Amino acid sequence: MVSLTHFGQQYPHLDTSGRYLRMTRHIIMMAGWLILTGCVGTPTPSERYTLPGPEHVETAGADTDQVLLIDSLTLAGYLDSDGIVLQLDELRLNEARQHRWAERLDRQLERGLRQRLATTLEDTRITMDADDTRASDTVTHLRITIDRFQGDHRGYAIASGQWQLHDEDDRLVMARSFDERTELTSDGYAALVRALGQSWDRVGKAIATAVREMR
Repeated sequence: MVSLTHFGQQYPHLDTSGRYLRMTRHIIMMAGWLILTGCVGTPTPSERYTLPGPEHVETAGADTDQVLLIDSLTLAGYLDSDGIVLQLDELRLNEARQHRWAERLDRQLERGLRQRLATTLEDTRITMDADDTRASDTVTHLRITIDRFQGDHRGYAIASGQWQLHDEDDRLVMARSFDERTELTSDGYAALVRALGQSWDRVGKAIATAVREMR
């Protein structure tokens, strides 16, 4: 192994004893500092969120012949994404990069709606699969469209859209628009997701009330 001293003697025009060593030491120290402070391009880990559901879900027994079939739940195109959406003002929207849904939003909304309806309509089987129905069942069909499911710049969690109830012959029986808003009580995306869950609670209750009225 050739020492730096010998190297300098062999090639005297290279200053290995002073400036070279200081430069090497400086580079090593800077590299260590960058690693410790995370300034080497390490990406910030993203947070994943799921919508809260009801604490207790009571499902109707298989012997009931009243069935509510959730035919479809359709999201506005800009909501069909992983990032949680914030409305910055009347015109601009922002999809969060580091705060994302843990599962596709439409699936979370479908499952959450089914759970909420099952809790409220205790004498009704709630399903999303037409194969779960029988010829003797009285089936009501639910179709729902979500236009907005987001936080806004005024501090509200908004769930808005339209729903329709059809009878077993696919005749439209009832249609309603909804615009549920829950005021945020604290900052942060976790608070927003909880508030969105509360807005979705009220949508489910309104649909359950309408189902009872049409019977």
